[in-house]
Amino acid sequence: MAIGRKKQGKAERTPERGGRAGSSVLWGAGLVLLPIVIAAASLCIGRLGLSPADVIASIRGHLTGGEVPSAVIESTLWRIRLPRILLAMLTGAGLSAAGCAFQSLFANPLATPDTLGVASGASFGAALGLLLGLSLIGVQLAALAAGGIAVLLTVLCGGGRNKRGLSGVVLAGIMMGSLFNALISFVKYMADTETQLPSITYWLMGTLGSAGYGELALGAPPILIGVAILLLLRWRLNLLPLSEDEIRSAGVNAGLLRGIVIFCATLVTASSVSMCGQVGWVGLLIPHICRMKFGSDHRKLLPASVFLGAAFLTAVDTAARSISPADLPISILTAMVGAPFFIFLMRKTEGWQL
Repeated sequence: MAIGRKKQGKAERTPERGGRAGSSVLWGAGLVLLPIVIAAASLCIGRLGLSPADVIASIRGHLTGGEVPSAVIESTLWRIRLPRILLAMLTGAGLSAAGCAFQSLFANPLATPDTLGVASGASFGAALGLLLGLSLIGVQLAALAAGGIAVLLTVLCGGGRNKRGLSGVVLAGIMMGSLFNALISFVKYMADTETQLPSITYWLMGTLGSAGYGELALGAPPILIGVAILLLLRWRLNLLPLSEDEIRSAGVNAGLLRGIVIFCATLVTASSVSMCGQVGWVGLLIPHICRMKFGSDHRKLLPASVFLGAAFLTAVDTAARSISPADLPISILTAMVGAPFFIFLMRKTEGWQL
């Protein structure tokens, strides 16, 4: 009888496991489809509303070489909205992945993609490029270079010979971010108040309005490469909060793993900032939302953060270009959405666990 009860108990638990597995599959499929659905809807939404029939007719015309809708619809759809939506999806996915990786690396739920000062450095490079009158491509290159220099200085200053570890790197990142923010203020002080200062200020507030295929061709590869490497290493990210001896016992080079994570997150963040300025809250908020549903296993957490980040920023940018005659800076909306929701999550969970 005891054996029979034991077997019966196992049989009773099997459907529950199968149900949880089925639920995870459904959630995963929903997250994959969510950014696609939001992007498709965003093609229709804006100050110039387009019907789904217009969008489908335009896509069919480009694929088959047939008749396309009016020139206004073509220009709105392919020159303005599509590159902007692609930039929003790339930036949202990249910043979410970088924030998720840094939260694991530093074992700190408040870690963001700018923990090591890369966003501040990239912003300084872009502001300097705007002050010098560089083209958009030149501004991107200046931002990428300055972001890389900021992280390099952070690692050199925070490591030191006494090997203070990651805490020293974090402190150096805070100091480096403060230094580059001061340099940004100096650039704004030197800028012409009639022409240069407004463009620098508006760009620093975060905007996707300057998205174009040329900018995407330069900025998309670093984001895609960085996110792809993090996804390939996602199971190893579970080891990052452990001590160096524990990581080594798992057959993983701790220093190399941390270096790769820092390099990838820096690459993604610098490229994102170089294309659309500082966009806050995405890398902090999205990983926490995904962690509540999928737990702390990065094999699920990181892909979920990538897809939800892409969907979130696309939706926010669609609202930013639709609710007012002029584009709202996207960082305003991300803060207005992110801050209250983050407080709600904090009160609901009563603290964070990694």
